[in-house]
Amino acid sequence: MTEAPVALLAELTYRCPLRCAYCSNPTHWRDYDDELDTAGWTRVLREAGELGVLHVHFSGGEPLLRDDLETLVRAARDAGLYTNLITSAWHLTHERLAALADAGLDHVQVSLQDSDAGRADRIAGTTVHAHKLEAARWVKPLGMALSINAVLHRQNLPFVGEIIALSESLGAQRLELANTQWHGSALVHRDALMPDRETLESARAFALAERARLRGKMDVIWVIPDWYEDSPKPCMDGWGRRSLTVIPDGTVLPCPGAHGLPGMVRDSVRSRPLGDIWRGGEDFQRYRGTDWMSPTCASCDRRELDFGGCRCQAFALTGDAARTDPACAKSPDHPLITALRRERPAAAAEPDVDLYRIDIRRGRRAS
Repeated sequence: MTEAPVALLAELTYRCPLRCAYCSNPTHWRDYDDELDTAGWTRVLREAGELGVLHVHFSGGEPLLRDDLETLVRAARDAGLYTNLITSAWHLTHERLAALADAGLDHVQVSLQDSDAGRADRIAGTTVHAHKLEAARWVKPLGMALSINAVLHRQNLPFVGEIIALSESLGAQRLELANTQWHGSALVHRDALMPDRETLESARAFALAERARLRGKMDVIWVIPDWYEDSPKPCMDGWGRRSLTVIPDGTVLPCPGAHGLPGMVRDSVRSRPLGDIWRGGEDFQRYRGTDWMSPTCASCDRRELDFGGCRCQAFALTGDAARTDPACAKSPDHPLITALRRERPAAAAEPDVDLYRIDIRRGRRAS
């Protein structure tokens, strides 16, 4: 029997005013602008609670662009869900944050591109860093928990110490140092974002030392970089095992990147209940458990620890989502990874942030 999922990632919109080159949204995000309406999302949240989901992450894109966000937070609270807002804090006002708190918001995760305003705004493609800091300082006095998320890459890894210090000064209970995952937009901009081993190892050592120092005050999470380890991370703690994602048009996926995999049925909450999709949807069965695994994974003693790694990464690098994640040293495709690593510093390229310039009112790229 399939256990209930723990978490729902509710990607309310793919619209976003930022232009981060490592964006995890689909590169063809314009195909998803037929967003679920308020009633549709309210039903999803109610069904999530009935299914046994414990917490919901409101994400995007930028979820603040949804005028009904307060209504959806209230619906999640009524469904018994712990609520987390994942936001850039773009144009967030104290008044609106207070309204979200009154609606039942429990937790706010603010993204930081860097510790320095100039570098951060350059990475974000817009002037937003100073306001992020101001908004982050509003969170705890309004009775909510605060997390900081920083996606790490070669542009900001040398400053990881400053990012940790800034997060500590903001009073964050949790800091996620999320090394860039190499698919989607990040893979397109790999040359501008890929760190060298020396810089990565230096940042890792410092982050782990700071985690020890801050234990009990701020949790410092170091997300393992995929291409510099011998064992892959478990994709979403195992495909279809602990979490599910609903994307803006109502499609239900086992992970937020699965929209790019071939052969997906793409069940939608517009036509099928959330619980039915979780328990019996073909997409969730596709790589659930271990029966689907290649001989390399099926014979490995880590098969129920990393579950074969990331399906999206396997597809991006090999063209076959069922292959062992090339990040694994046991994978026959591991040389694809080692050939792409930066073993020594090289001149930094600049990502083309204009690729992500959009008209947020229409949810389409600006002309």
